[in-house]
Amino acid sequence: MAKKPIKKKTTRKIHKARRRHFLLRREILLVILAVALLGTGFYLKQKVAFYYAMYFNKFEHKKLSNSEFEEQRINKIVEDYVDKTFGIDMSHYQRKEDIKWDSLSIGNRVIPIKFVILRATMGNRSADKNFDEFWALAKKHNLIRGAYHFYRADEDPVMQANNFLENAKLEEGDLPPILDIEKIPRRKSNEKLIEDLKIWCRIVEEKYGEKPIIYSYYHYHKDFLEGEFDDYPLWLANYNDVPQPTPTGIWDFWQFTENGIVHGVNAKIDLNIYNGGVWSLKNMTLD
Repeated sequence: MAKKPIKKKTTRKIHKARRRHFLLRREILLVILAVALLGTGFYLKQKVAFYYAMYFNKFEHKKLSNSEFEEQRINKIVEDYVDKTFGIDMSHYQRKEDIKWDSLSIGNRVIPIKFVILRATMGNRSADKNFDEFWALAKKHNLIRGAYHFYRADEDPVMQANNFLENAKLEEGDLPPILDIEKIPRRKSNEKLIEDLKIWCRIVEEKYGEKPIIYSYYHYHKDFLEGEFDDYPLWLANYNDVPQPTPTGIWDFWQFTENGIVHGVNAKIDLNIYNGGVWSLKNMTLD
């Protein structure tokens, strides 16, 4: 019996089907190859990061120490305030490579650092070179953040307030703005200084709806500021052998040493106490 000839139409259908199957297989192979390449790339990235950390990015703690007197003073304060909240403050004087943000603690690593206060700006126009990076890292590691302005007593209060507002973008959960005043003016009276400080505070308070925190040394505050900012949160520096930063007992933060030894920081650093628990500190933050 003679074979029937295959129609051209049927042949075309067969070729189309084969082509579709070929293209489908090719697409599947490309997808598999892409997934394999992505997986390999991720694996290699993780391996490279691991070996970089192991061999090139080691964080080795330096052996830091204080005098026997200072060590005993710091340890006594930490022991007396162990139920309070501890933090640090930093500026460009701290090197980036000296800080391991996920390991910050004191008291033989028993007491975690819960807040960090960073210098944002100084005077009319200056900004701290490490602020932006430190600010982002503090947020990444779930630390309560604060930003302060170092006030230059002879410069303009409006320009200084605007400098702070332009550089320190505070968010919900951050501490209110902080004003650091510790210098006596050379070209202004003390009365004019107080007037200017209140201008700075008013501008910043209007922006954030919260009174700024006032930072100063105990004696400076006692001699120049006491009675002028009594309804503002107060952060006092006092490095003397005292049980609290001021005999009045009225304070919110105490910077009790500039020789703090903190696990995770390869340099001595300012140590601070918030006069309350961590939930109380969170209640102080911006809404």
